[in-house]
Amino acid sequence: MAESRQQSIIEIIRARRSVRTYRPDRIADNLRQYLLNAMQELQAGPFGHHARFRLLDRRDFSDQRKVFGTYGFIQNAPCFIVGTITNTTGAFEDYGYLLERLILTAQELGLGSCWLGGSFKRDKYAKLLDLKENEVIPAVTPVGYPAEKPALRDKLIRLGAGSKNRKPRQELFFENTFHQPLNDGTVGKYSTALEMVRLAPSASNRQPWRVVKINNRYHFYLQRTPGYGRLLPEIDLQKVDIGIALCHFELSAGELALKGHWQCTDPEIPLPENCEYILSWIVD
Repeated sequence: MAESRQQSIIEIIRARRSVRTYRPDRIADNLRQYLLNAMQELQAGPFGHHARFRLLDRRDFSDQRKVFGTYGFIQNAPCFIVGTITNTTGAFEDYGYLLERLILTAQELGLGSCWLGGSFKRDKYAKLLDLKENEVIPAVTPVGYPAEKPALRDKLIRLGAGSKNRKPRQELFFENTFHQPLNDGTVGKYSTALEMVRLAPSASNRQPWRVVKINNRYHFYLQRTPGYGRLLPEIDLQKVDIGIALCHFELSAGELALKGHWQCTDPEIPLPENCEYILSWIVD
């Protein structure tokens, strides 16, 4: 969808916020079609996986509470984007990358969204999507027009999650080793692409991404939160978060005319505890 995008992807990333309360209005037909086209046009993620996405409309189902139940976190959303992916190596990262592209498209259209990884009823969606063997539903998002005034619950959830807070750059981005914070003055426009990574949404705002620059390569790592995910062991939400970060970095680099490509090339440097290598961006 990058070719048809009218707005700056960097400004879209900066503007996006999680929306939990919506107007009940049905999404305009032209916007729905744009979203459906975006789903059809999605290519594979950085690890080569495709996902099956559907736009589910609340009015299409009689038992709306069972289909759209999200434990009270989401109110009045007219639609949900739901997807499945085969659970193999790199699948969760690719799912995060692909769904974030759709979420940014929704933002461009003036539609709200909210990443839901642990607070929705997977079994209900699984039946609707005819889940295949070894397929999983890592996350979904409501889509619709944001309510003019967010509910008090929204503000409390956002405050509790610390959604406005982001780790400082020196805790996320490094050069050569994890002991040397990255000097922004040495990376040029890539400083902006890294800032878009810093602004990415993540489950419980854990911000598990780390990036180490070595020569002309930006190596992405997952810094796991100990004990996180025990309640949902079959879904690796922190790898989904890394996929969102990869999406922000690639789209921002593209807008800034920074040429490069993804490659699995682990530099095998010493890692902090609970840290693992994910993927590298090679500057062309």
